[in-house]
Amino acid sequence: MKDQGRSPRKRTGGRRRPFRNKRKYELGSEPTETQVGEQSLKTIDARGNSQKVRAVTTNVASVAVDDGVRSAEIESVVENPSNPNYARRNIITKGAIVQTDEGQARVTSRPGQDGQVNAVLVE
Repeated sequence: MKDQGRSPRKRTGGRRRPFRNKRKYELGSEPTETQVGEQSLKTIDARGNSQKVRAVTTNVASVAVDDGVRSAEIESVVENPSNPNYARRNIITKGAIVQTDEGQARVTSRPGQDGQVNAVLVE
Protein backbone atom coordinates (compact mmCIF):
# COMPACT_ATOMS: atom_id res chain seq x y z
CA MET A 1 0.00 0.00 0.00
CA LYS A 2 1.27 3.44 -0.93
CA ASP A 3 1.99 5.89 1.85
CA GLN A 4 -0.30 8.89 2.22
CA GLY A 5 2.39 11.51 2.84
CA ARG A 6 4.41 13.72 0.53
CA SER A 7 5.02 12.67 -3.07
CA PRO A 8 8.39 10.98 -3.63
CA ARG A 9 8.93 13.08 -6.78
CA LYS A 10 9.32 16.81 -7.33
CA ARG A 11 7.41 18.78 -9.98
CA THR A 12 10.52 18.61 -12.13
CA GLY A 13 10.57 14.81 -11.92
CA GLY A 14 13.51 14.70 -9.53
CA ARG A 15 13.38 12.33 -6.60
CA ARG A 16 12.79 13.41 -2.99
CA ARG A 17 14.38 11.40 -0.22
CA PRO A 18 12.17 10.66 2.81
CA PHE A 19 13.12 12.92 5.72
CA ARG A 20 11.20 10.87 8.33
CA ASN A 21 9.21 7.69 8.84
CA LYS A 22 5.47 7.42 8.31
CA ARG A 23 3.16 8.99 10.88
CA LYS A 24 -0.06 7.59 12.34
CA TYR A 25 -2.11 10.43 10.78
CA GLU A 26 -0.74 9.56 7.32
CA LEU A 27 -2.23 6.08 7.53
CA GLY A 28 -4.64 4.98 4.83
CA SER A 29 -6.78 1.88 4.49
CA GLU A 30 -8.33 -0.25 1.79
CA PRO A 31 -11.81 0.92 0.68
CA THR A 32 -14.82 -0.88 2.14
CA GLU A 33 -16.56 -2.28 -0.92
CA THR A 34 -20.15 -2.57 0.29
CA GLN A 35 -21.93 -5.54 -1.27
CA VAL A 36 -25.60 -6.52 -1.51
CA GLY A 37 -26.47 -9.05 1.18
CA GLU A 38 -27.65 -9.50 4.77
CA GLN A 39 -26.77 -6.30 6.67
CA SER A 40 -23.44 -6.36 8.50
CA LEU A 41 -21.64 -3.29 9.83
CA LYS A 42 -18.04 -2.72 10.92
CA THR A 43 -16.89 -0.02 13.34
CA ILE A 44 -13.45 1.51 12.92
CA ASP A 45 -11.58 4.12 14.93
CA ALA A 46 -11.36 7.55 13.31
CA ARG A 47 -9.43 10.69 14.21
CA GLY A 48 -10.40 12.74 17.22
CA ASN A 49 -11.54 9.92 19.52
CA SER A 50 -14.49 9.15 17.24
CA GLN A 51 -15.64 6.12 15.30
CA LYS A 52 -16.93 5.44 11.79
CA VAL A 53 -19.51 2.83 10.95
CA ARG A 54 -18.88 1.08 7.65
CA ALA A 55 -21.40 -1.11 5.84
CA VAL A 56 -19.69 -4.33 4.73
CA THR A 57 -22.91 -5.79 3.29
CA THR A 58 -26.41 -4.33 3.22
CA ASN A 59 -29.78 -4.97 1.58
CA VAL A 60 -31.72 -1.95 2.87
CA ALA A 61 -31.86 1.54 1.35
CA SER A 62 -33.65 4.73 2.41
CA VAL A 63 -35.24 5.86 -0.85
CA ALA A 64 -36.50 9.43 -1.25
CA VAL A 65 -39.86 9.43 -3.05
CA ASP A 66 -42.39 12.22 -3.73
CA ASP A 67 -44.15 11.97 -0.35
CA GLY A 68 -41.11 11.38 1.87
CA VAL A 69 -38.56 8.65 2.52
CA ARG A 70 -39.28 4.92 2.41
CA SER A 71 -37.17 1.96 3.44
CA ALA A 72 -36.67 -0.31 0.42
CA GLU A 73 -35.11 -3.73 -0.14
CA ILE A 74 -32.08 -3.69 -2.48
CA GLU A 75 -32.24 -6.52 -5.04
CA SER A 76 -29.12 -5.87 -7.14
CA VAL A 77 -26.78 -3.24 -8.58
CA VAL A 78 -27.89 -2.34 -12.12
CA GLU A 79 -25.11 0.07 -13.06
CA ASN A 80 -22.08 1.60 -11.37
CA PRO A 81 -20.45 4.48 -13.28
CA SER A 82 -17.33 4.45 -11.08
CA ASN A 83 -16.43 0.91 -12.20
CA PRO A 84 -18.40 -1.41 -14.52
CA ASN A 85 -16.87 -4.36 -12.69
CA TYR A 86 -18.63 -3.23 -9.47
CA ALA A 87 -22.06 -3.75 -11.07
CA ARG A 88 -21.18 -7.37 -11.87
CA ARG A 89 -19.90 -7.93 -8.33
CA ASN A 90 -22.94 -6.15 -6.73
CA ILE A 91 -20.79 -3.49 -5.04
CA ILE A 92 -22.63 -0.34 -3.91
CA THR A 93 -20.86 3.04 -4.08
CA LYS A 94 -22.08 6.62 -4.34
CA GLY A 95 -23.66 7.16 -7.78
CA ALA A 96 -24.52 3.48 -8.30
CA ILE A 97 -27.96 2.64 -9.74
CA VAL A 98 -29.61 -0.08 -7.61
CA GLN A 99 -32.77 -2.08 -8.24
CA THR A 100 -35.11 -1.82 -5.23
CA ASP A 101 -38.69 -2.88 -4.62
CA GLU A 102 -39.62 0.82 -5.08
CA GLY A 103 -37.90 0.87 -8.51
CA GLN A 104 -34.46 1.93 -9.72
CA ALA A 105 -32.68 4.39 -7.44
CA ARG A 106 -29.36 6.27 -7.51
CA VAL A 107 -27.26 6.08 -4.33
CA THR A 108 -26.48 9.50 -2.80
CA SER A 109 -24.62 8.40 0.36
CA ARG A 110 -21.24 6.73 0.83
CA PRO A 111 -22.05 3.36 2.43
CA GLY A 112 -18.38 2.50 2.96
CA GLN A 113 -18.05 5.70 5.04
CA ASP A 114 -21.55 6.32 6.48
CA GLY A 115 -22.74 2.76 7.06
CA GLN A 116 -26.10 3.36 5.38
CA VAL A 117 -27.52 3.61 1.86
CA ASN A 118 -29.54 6.71 0.93
CA ALA A 119 -30.95 6.93 -2.58
CA VAL A 120 -33.33 8.86 -4.86
CA LEU A 121 -35.63 7.29 -7.45
CA VAL A 122 -34.37 7.51 -11.03
CA GLU A 123 -37.71 7.37 -12.87
